[in-house]
Amino acid sequence: METRIEQLQDKFLVTLEGELDTAAAAEVEQTLQPLFDSQGKDVIIDCEKLEYIASSGLRILISILKGAKAGGSKVVLKSLSDDIKDVFKLTGFISLFEFE
Repeated sequence: METRIEQLQDKFLVTLEGELDTAAAAEVEQTLQPLFDSQGKDVIIDCEKLEYIASSGLRILISILKGAKAGGSKVVLKSLSDDIKDVFKLTGFISLFEFE
């Protein structure tokens, strides 16, 4: 699993690549920890190369969302595959996030 964060002027851009399974979750959570308080900046998460997401990965995204909302910013998930989007639908998380 590869995770990158770029801090742009008014937002954070996160790229997730690979399988966000239980084994990768701890490392990904540590990498994304700064985004749990997004400092009022929007967070854009590019999921184009995300192949799989487990419940532990969903928990990480929810933590980012909670921090963003508390700071008055938003989280946008972009370029999700149909399979990943189905996971969000099945869990009911589809209504929590914005999608591009």
